Amino acid sequence: MNNIPDAASLLPHEAPMILIDKLIDVTELTVHCQVKIDSDGLFFDKESNGVPAWVGIEFMAQTIAVWSGYHAWRQNKPSPVGFLLGSRSYTSECEIYKESQLLDIYAEQVMESEGMAAFLCRIECKGKELAAGQLNAFVPTPEKLEEMLKGKNND
Repeated sequence: MNNIPDAASLLPHEAPMILIDKLIDVTELTVHCQVKIDSDGLFFDKESNGVPAWVGIEFMAQTIAVWSGYHAWRQNKPSPVGFLLGSRSYTSECEIYKESQLLDIYAEQVMESEGMAAFLCRIECKGKELAAGQLNAFVPTPEKLEEMLKGKNND
């Protein structure tokens, strides 16, 4: 892929919450990103020398956000703010992603309706599946997001 922005610029996050390192490939319905487990990472645990596997859900969510940001970028729009609503059937074959592991994160949109979407996701290392699950997300329209934020400020 040529002339695409880096993953961090497609996320509506700021450091230190940017966990995805690289966008590898993106299509109309799929995305492939990578992250290298590093001792400087936000969730790195020195005692276990890695990142807890439950952080895999956030790796998946940010991969989906990169996909969404990429499609917004193609339309000259800012990356939208999205909300992770939950996950179904998240399974992990390990407890820790170990330091120096290069993880490949894949997501495929399987349903979308009025801003609600479901993605099948998986995390692999060297072709071996380490985690999988379905993530459900919501991307409100800019108007709905503004309405939601105004409602929060009125409480």
